[in-house]
Amino acid sequence: MSSPVYDFTIADLGKRKFTSPLNISNFTTENKRLLLDGYLRNDAGDGNRQTIPLSIELAGPREDIFFDPGMTKAAIVTCGGLCPGINDVIRSITMQLFYRYGIKNIYGIRYGFRGLIPEFGHRMVQLSPEMVKDITSIGGSFLSCSRGHQDINKIVKSLSDHRIDILFCIGGDGTMRAVQKITEKISELGLNISVVGIPKTIDNDLNLIQKSFGFDTAIAETVHAIRCAHVEAKGAINGIGLIKIMGRLSGHIAASAALAQNDTNFVLIPEVPFALTGKNGFLAFLEKRIKFRGHAVVLVAEGAGQDLLRKSDELIETDPSGNLRLHDVGIFLKNEIEKYFQKINLEINLKYIEPSYMIRSVPANASDSIYCSSLGQYAVHAAMAGKTGLLVALMKDEYVHLPLSAAVSRRKIDPQGDLWSRVLEATGQPHSMKD
Repeated sequence: MSSPVYDFTIADLGKRKFTSPLNISNFTTENKRLLLDGYLRNDAGDGNRQTIPLSIELAGPREDIFFDPGMTKAAIVTCGGLCPGINDVIRSITMQLFYRYGIKNIYGIRYGFRGLIPEFGHRMVQLSPEMVKDITSIGGSFLSCSRGHQDINKIVKSLSDHRIDILFCIGGDGTMRAVQKITEKISELGLNISVVGIPKTIDNDLNLIQKSFGFDTAIAETVHAIRCAHVEAKGAINGIGLIKIMGRLSGHIAASAALAQNDTNFVLIPEVPFALTGKNGFLAFLEKRIKFRGHAVVLVAEGAGQDLLRKSDELIETDPSGNLRLHDVGIFLKNEIEKYFQKINLEINLKYIEPSYMIRSVPANASDSIYCSSLGQYAVHAAMAGKTGLLVALMKDEYVHLPLSAAVSRRKIDPQGDLWSRVLEATGQPHSMKD
């Protein structure tokens, strides 16, 4: 069958004679175009690997599977912090295993990888459609989570002792590093145990992955906080609404929420350093905003401004998952704003809102729920085909298999990129708040 013929020519009115007033460096060039067909097909090239472009394995059901459904035993574990959608993934995996593949031996591991360490004494929970049918209406993890490193040898021995054939791991980059070690140990011992990861980070900062689950819900909940802060700010003389939101290494939630709710006047993120004082510092611009409009809304990601708080000789501390312990930029900004306006003798009414733990704990919204359901289904297809040591993820609007090493928190907002340019345009804040 011949491919349809399209004409994607776009008409021009004529020669462009004027220079754009936009103060950006990332203008779109005419020779940058999107490929219509992004797939590598069997008939592409001559079979020589050197001529085949780099490609990614698509997720989905395989005609031939590795495990005998009647003899297979699967387990699900959730690790790290809470995030909207975890229960949706648990339910999806359980329903897919039970109804689509006829697997009845499905177990939930309690309290993360601790549940696989006998000394902690956590018994596995047998899962069924009846048990998981209502869990998507509640937040958190039905199985509970934990942080911290556990003995890989004990984890693998426990999997073997319990005759687990498939392990589904829901967690962030720290969890996936542990999963990679578990997979390597399983391979070293010659065990036929499939290990499949479902990446989780509410910050949406995982490398290569288009979107992490829980992100859409986080934006929606942050928008609600922005609306409340705006109401508080407008309801008082020189009102300031200050919101601290998640975002350890990147400001994706803050940036997207500011675009979704245009009441935000300043967005502070880890990728864009700012000065506190000085004529081009944040406080000076905040003063101008208050004098001009009589109110302001400030949204700050938790990882922003750490250079302002951390001393040069300070010891670096990490949490049980190995993440850098952050200073509280929210309380810091609250105190500095109040001191600044007291010094210039200008009355303000500041309301500080920190909704992060509330956001992490809510059930997934409709968009995330659909996404989580798909991730669970594709994870089961991958495991039943005997694939292991992989992530199921969304990439370029396709569900794919990625190596575990892909789950690294590296994706940050480009200060010169389109997303940040749109945030600046939406908020009206200056390009730079540094002298």
